[in-house]
Amino acid sequence: MRKIIVSEFITLDNIMEGPGSGDDFAFAGWSMPYASDEIMKFKYDELFDCDALLLGRITYEGFAAAWPTMTDAGDFGERMNSMQKYVVSNTIEDAGWENSYILKGNIPETISTLKEEPGNDILVFGSGDLLRTLIEFNLVDEYRLLLYPVTLGEGKRLFRESSNMKLALEESKTFDNGVVLLRYIPERRRVSL
Repeated sequence: MRKIIVSEFITLDNIMEGPGSGDDFAFAGWSMPYASDEIMKFKYDELFDCDALLLGRITYEGFAAAWPTMTDAGDFGERMNSMQKYVVSNTIEDAGWENSYILKGNIPETISTLKEEPGNDILVFGSGDLLRTLIEFNLVDEYRLLLYPVTLGEGKRLFRESSNMKLALEESKTFDNGVVLLRYIPERRRVSL
């Protein structure tokens, strides 16, 4: 069974919005001063371990506008462009980005079916609105949070006030720049040995 892996850049005050410089957010680019080879290697390995992306409409549209036009992104860019991409949207009619498929209708049921299909895990980047649905319907199998030593005070939060769950820490790693990788598994999905 494939896993849904949520991978997010997040601030100390639980903000996930606008880590990149191209976002339309007052504090856009807050993660950029902490860019490092260590984080790039982590993101590279993570992308190549999965074989599909699951994205909300806003994240998808941003990625679809950027990745196909990047000429210097190397293997990472080629992988982003060639791998399967599932976009959850009721408004997009044509997914123009290579290997992209639009998911509509009963999203929890559709994603549960995707998890049953053969293949490697499915990776979620950004996609705040989609994450609320995934969390609500217990569809997330793992959280990979890159916790940045930054507070913003405002913006979209990964975990909302209605989020109520218990997570088990599977791994923590501190990068040289002070960013901390935290890997969590929801308690209901943890396998006892």
